[in-house]
Amino acid sequence: EKRLITLDDIRDALQSRATRYDKHGELHYDAISALHKSVRDSDPDGALYWLGRMLDGGEDALYIARRIVRMAIEDIGMADPQALPQTIAAQQAVHFLGQPEGELALAQAVVYLCQAPKSNAVYRAYGAAQRDVAETRNEPVPLHLRNAPTRLMKGLGYGKGYEYAHDLEAGRSGQAHLPPNLAGRIYYEPTDHGFEAEVRARLAWREQQQGTGARGRGADPRHQTVDLAPGEEPQVVPEDLPPEQAYPPDSPPRPRGRSRKT
Repeated sequence: EKRLITLDDIRDALQSRATRYDKHGELHYDAISALHKSVRDSDPDGALYWLGRMLDGGEDALYIARRIVRMAIEDIGMADPQALPQTIAAQQAVHFLGQPEGELALAQAVVYLCQAPKSNAVYRAYGAAQRDVAETRNEPVPLHLRNAPTRLMKGLGYGKGYEYAHDLEAGRSGQAHLPPNLAGRIYYEPTDHGFEAEVRARLAWREQQQGTGARGRGADPRHQTVDLAPGEEPQVVPEDLPPEQAYPPDSPPRPRGRSRKT
């Protein structure tokens, strides 16, 4: 049976399309939020549905690719280091194949992210470091970590006391790498999820090999840590002193501050 298509039919069809997805409006943000939350909660069915909704609505596939790269970094991180190259490969496939062929690459990447173990430890660690940077951005670099390409700089103590890790049996010196007023700060605290459990075990092994202290900062008493008594302030070392003068071998253990940002 033939039916005449009227202007009202066309108007209704256009309105229905706009209602289903508006890639510049609220539904754009709601849909990507739903996709991200589905991935974070390891639900491949929900993730595939919202991916399909966005693509069906005309969403830019490269925008979705960028967002799933971010998901791999933020919600999976070191729990599965292969998540990031998987999403980068999907982005490259979309760029190379275009649409609709490249959409399957996005679907594959989304499913991979859903089944991967999850960790936001790197995300949290970098956020904590950024907060400290905002408060200490003018702190000078410790002398033993400074570059010393000239005789004058060496005479000023630049690089003095630096220990080259590759020359050490353990492959790690235990020397401090933070400004003195951040001594003992720990940003990265790996979970026991996926590969990050191995990372955690490696850090624990190093700590055991090099003695007590935050991240095993060596049997060197300058790098040992102690808990602070209530109201006790961390020891602050003058910036113009090289490490061997700031912390002579007979000095007491360096305190580990408990004022870490959360």
